Amino acid sequence: MPYNEQLAGRLRDMLADVPNVEEKEMFSGVTFMVNGKMCISVSGMERLMCRIDPELHDELIEKNGCEEVIMKGKSMKSFVYVYEDAIKTRKELSYWVKLALDYNPKARASKKKK
Repeated sequence: MPYNEQLAGRLRDMLADVPNVEEKEMFSGVTFMVNGKMCISVSGMERLMCRIDPELHDELIEKNGCEEVIMKGKSMKSFVYVYEDAIKTRKELSYWVKLALDYNPKARASKKKK
């Protein structure tokens, strides 16, 4: 599935000075891994998927352009979708990137596949 290259480029620019960033194709787009952990993804043509502190989940999904992630019928409290309309400016995008980067040290790494 194609993803929004322009949005991915904005993220690349914003993450340029962050150490240990790796890009992987996953979640129907491109995912930016930080320290080997999923941090933020460009998913499809119009949204990000951000890994956030689950303690902030309920507060964040009340924000304009933010929606909870539901996988296999279950709310994923550590992830939110943020739609492009809510991240038009650098300041707006920076807010979500900062939330994802702030949570990254606390996030668990997924198990490595054999």
